[in-house]
Amino acid sequence: MKSKTCLVFAINGERFELELASIDPSTTLIDFLRNKTPFKSVKLGCGEGGCGACVVLLSNSSQVPEAVHRTIALCLGVPENNVRVITRRVGGGFGGKATKSIPVAAACALAASKMQRPVRIYVNRKTDMITTGGRHPMKITYSVGFKSNGKITALDLELLLEAGISEDVSPLMASGIQGALMKYDWGALAFDVKVCKTNTVSRTAVRAPGDVQGTYIGEAIIEKVASYLSLDVDEIRKVNLHTYESLKLFHNVKAGEAPEYTLPLIWDKLAENSEFYQRSKVVEEFNASNMWRKRGISRVPAVYGVSMRSTPGRVSVLSDGSIAVEIQGIEIGQGLWTKVKQMAAFSLGLIQCGATSDELLEKIRVIQSDTLSMVQGGVTGGSTTSEMSCEAVRICCDGLVERLLPIKTTLVEQTGGPVTWDNLISQAYKQSINMAVSTLYLPDSSTGGYINYGVAASEVEVNVLTGETTVLRTDIIYDCGKSLNPAVDLGQIEGAFVQGLGFFMLEEYLMNSDGLVVTDSTWTYKIPTVDTIPRQFNVEILNSGHHKNRVLSSKASGEPPLLLAASVHCAARAAVKEAKKQVSTWCSNQQEIDLTFDLPVPATMPVVKEYCGLDVVEKYLEWKIQQRKNI
Repeated sequence: MKSKTCLVFAINGERFELELASIDPSTTLIDFLRNKTPFKSVKLGCGEGGCGACVVLLSNSSQVPEAVHRTIALCLGVPENNVRVITRRVGGGFGGKATKSIPVAAACALAASKMQRPVRIYVNRKTDMITTGGRHPMKITYSVGFKSNGKITALDLELLLEAGISEDVSPLMASGIQGALMKYDWGALAFDVKVCKTNTVSRTAVRAPGDVQGTYIGEAIIEKVASYLSLDVDEIRKVNLHTYESLKLFHNVKAGEAPEYTLPLIWDKLAENSEFYQRSKVVEEFNASNMWRKRGISRVPAVYGVSMRSTPGRVSVLSDGSIAVEIQGIEIGQGLWTKVKQMAAFSLGLIQCGATSDELLEKIRVIQSDTLSMVQGGVTGGSTTSEMSCEAVRICCDGLVERLLPIKTTLVEQTGGPVTWDNLISQAYKQSINMAVSTLYLPDSSTGGYINYGVAASEVEVNVLTGETTVLRTDIIYDCGKSLNPAVDLGQIEGAFVQGLGFFMLEEYLMNSDGLVVTDSTWTYKIPTVDTIPRQFNVEILNSGHHKNRVLSSKASGEPPLLLAASVHCAARAAVKEAKKQVSTWCSNQQEIDLTFDLPVPATMPVVKEYCGLDVVEKYLEWKIQQRKNI
């Protein structure tokens, strides 16, 4: 006898049994309730999504709410206007915030849609770290040509990029790697990247994706050339810095005008401010007189190209004079909302109606991102979202000022005295003036991109016996143009550098042979702490003057300073090199010590210990015994 497939469920305690073969698959639950059960009180809503009964509302933590919105609509098979994604802010630490939250959001939306009730999903720290994926491991093969003075003439680079089980954003990594590499004048540059699929967790975009890896590649090549020629690596770096002509050749229109190329100025200024050359001699003296502790000092440049994108914005002035600002940029701790509020207060303050910028600032509220309220939001990333959002808000405010100026003029003529902000807005409402302005900022060829410059010098001390690395001092000079908010930008520079320090020296993302993450908690995955940041940390923001194609002459500060943490890694390599030189003097058989080594990233304590020499004490004791025998 053929069995039946039935759906059994209860409504208000009453049992219902439904043979699936007897019902049309397109039957909705509301049709079944009204036509097949006694429960006739169930009513159909508007059937169009207007009442909200069939709209999925999602609060999500992502830098790309628009992508979340689109994915959920596809998963549920509904029009995009039946999905609404709200993002207030995104947390700062641990991993990428662009794509990895989308599967969780889609699962949450699907559950809510099927169960017709609110659903909340969050993942614990271990699950989050397992699924995040982290940065991309790489294998680099290169050929480099150079002159006897260290000037590089050609670089041919082949790179294998581990993407993991799916591509995620891996195809975009090449541009970041190439951009960071082009901080030096390589003469002729050939660049080939292959994205590799493996049995590991998919890698993703993390702050300055590709750029930090490109920085390491560039510095490793420079270090290798210096070792081969037995020249000071700082001189090799200097001789390979761009001239303005070579900068234009490599970066095209992003190079801007000649006065905007501030790297040579910063390079020399940092050497003077940090007493780099004097301290280099002190480091040499320290290494000569200390056997088990070695120091290194390194100066590294950063050249970081950014691009501007279309960005929406809306500014509305309410009847009581308060101001609502809407942007699609997501606050992720970069001070976006602070800068946007400042821009709105500054721009509206140009109307000069008795309210200072500080007073207007108190009236402004930035509204959380809403994918139905404002479309074409794109992604918060690339370090330029603050500028783009500020420019969109400035355009909106200029439109409001243009509408309000005739009203102000009339009021001044009628009263003969000053006009307050509240009176001005009240009069605008009485005259039915549209007090909301929306725009989509579109950068043109002259404002679509530019280059950020910075230089850092770091001094470290390595314990030869344990491999512990202590960052004694770091000096940074970073060109922020005319900073929109120096306090915010200073925090961004310091924070980016410390995050980069974690990448270069601490944060090891280990997997087993099955591709499963081993470092799945803060017990095994080490991030920078108060005892790993530089003991002395000096940061100077360079005000490089007027930049006519920038937003109020400002420049980005979110990701570029992260690349400067390579100075710590290079200084650690210099200290390890001194330890290797010392070991070579203890080898009675004149054993060859490789001084052209590449120090891996991250240069954790075990790695540094290994490169200093696991048997360094034994070699020292053997040498000491031999010395006594020779007496």
